[in-house]
Amino acid sequence: MMRRAALLLTACLAAAPAFAAAAAGRTTAAGKVEGKASGNNGAAAKNPRAFQFGAIGHTFRADADEALLKRAIAEVNQEKPVFIVATGIKSAGEPCSDKLYAQRKEVLDESPRPIIVSPAGSDWTACRNSAGRSNAIERLNRIREVFYPGNQSLGAQPLTLTRLSATAKFRSYAENAYWEYGPVLFATLNLPAKNNHFLLEAGRNSEFEDRLVANRAWLHRLFTLAQRRGVEGIVLFSDGDLGAHAEQGFSLLSGFSEKQDGFTQVRKQVRTLAEKFKGKVLLIDNQGDGKTAPAITWRGNLGHLGLGVEWEAVRVQPGSAALFTLAEGGDAAP
Repeated sequence: MMRRAALLLTACLAAAPAFAAAAAGRTTAAGKVEGKASGNNGAAAKNPRAFQFGAIGHTFRADADEALLKRAIAEVNQEKPVFIVATGIKSAGEPCSDKLYAQRKEVLDESPRPIIVSPAGSDWTACRNSAGRSNAIERLNRIREVFYPGNQSLGAQPLTLTRLSATAKFRSYAENAYWEYGPVLFATLNLPAKNNHFLLEAGRNSEFEDRLVANRAWLHRLFTLAQRRGVEGIVLFSDGDLGAHAEQGFSLLSGFSEKQDGFTQVRKQVRTLAEKFKGKVLLIDNQGDGKTAPAITWRGNLGHLGLGVEWEAVRVQPGSAALFTLAEGGDAAP
């Protein structure tokens, strides 16, 4: 915390003008249709300025409660981010109850700045009913009802989003959303940790297979839009680390064959799409080890930032070679 406190005043002063200008852009451009302007990109693109956004890692542990989330939200808001993305709402050891979901939504809604929620595997994949049977799909659907009722983010200053659920074929997938800020396209992708909810038991993967189709269409749509809009970068938020930035053939699941690796197909797709994209692609997930200092690492135009149990502020400098850097001295792109 001392590291953050030492740079807090500088970060706030640097971010405040950008936030004020960006807020005005969001007011004038929000609600424009896809392909023309979504979010605030139309105004910001004419006069690109540096800005920063916040990303909250999985703050929950089995021995902790929502106080950690409240603290993370309060601290990252002090950095004056234009928006915040929080991945995960609870630990695997906490109940999968409607009451807990509602309580966490209230906490997130108290954020002074826009906050976008991306689900983590611990929020739903291990949930069981009173008979001890999995009710993961039912709980995921409940999360969608509670946290994604419309096209607005949470927080006191909601940000207008475009959701995959606006497409009739993928009506269920409200957790996948995108928005533009400056010359960057941001999006969430439901890829839960622990192998993307791929189950080894035969006949148990209908949820995984359906979501795989939805995510494939979503990624194609995002990169097509990014190419058409001519953005400088794409940022994808997820729970699981799909490993697209790592060596070819690398699997995060030691001992798993490619057929058992639930991230194989999406990893290949992201690599293929990124190779054709002229800008930078930054992948942010929940899989930092919490022991080493977070850093953005790059392989070609694919960058990766694994979050631990705290938060990070990422600075975006339009027109620069780096584009993305950690606001408090993290590694920069080459």
